[in-house]
Amino acid sequence: MPRQAHPAPNTHGARTRMVMRQLAGRGVRDQRVLAAMRWTPREWFLPPHLAGDAYNDGPLPIGSGQTISQPYVVALMTERLQPKRTSRILEIGTGSGYQTAILAYLVSGGKVYTIERLPDLLVEAEERFRRLALTNIETRLGDGAAGWPEAAPFDGIIVAAAAPRIPEPLTAQLAPGGRLVIPVGDLASQELVILERPATGERLLQRQAGGVRFVPLISRLAFTED
Repeated sequence: MPRQAHPAPNTHGARTRMVMRQLAGRGVRDQRVLAAMRWTPREWFLPPHLAGDAYNDGPLPIGSGQTISQPYVVALMTERLQPKRTSRILEIGTGSGYQTAILAYLVSGGKVYTIERLPDLLVEAEERFRRLALTNIETRLGDGAAGWPEAAPFDGIIVAAAAPRIPEPLTAQLAPGGRLVIPVGDLASQELVILERPATGERLLQRQAGGVRFVPLISRLAFTED
């Protein structure tokens, strides 16, 4: 997959410091995930007036009432997903496209399917993917909680918005040996849940990875807008 060798070299130092202090310093150990975070220029995924805050340790607004997640949360969720080079990944909530780009870097021999419900955000994200020459991403406008049935099953599913419970279509679209990472809870606070389908057998294994706070997943299968 052709892509820019070293995008935004002027901020490479800031990315390296972010990786060392905010990610490795907090226990993110997967070297592939750290390399992806070091490669991806977070400022490209923000409104221009917030570019100077790109490597701060926190979420930032991206418009339409949505946010780009804290770098540590992106790294944590990606590490828990355990994407491999040839994995097929489904992402719910494209947003700015930052998490999508991280995943596309990691699955260079696979593919990322990403769903966003807000057209303006999706158009902007698609332009960023083109700028980074990430060609292994397929996008869709729609209800992410319903998944992407015709492209299933997926080796990994990652949800970048909170749901009151895990939407059943997503568990149904998880391949044997696959993992689903999703924030589950109410609108005030959530727990990061990792669901794994063993390679043998249908019984799903579930564990938690700490408290998080995300915008709600808007869907008939999650939170409704009203």
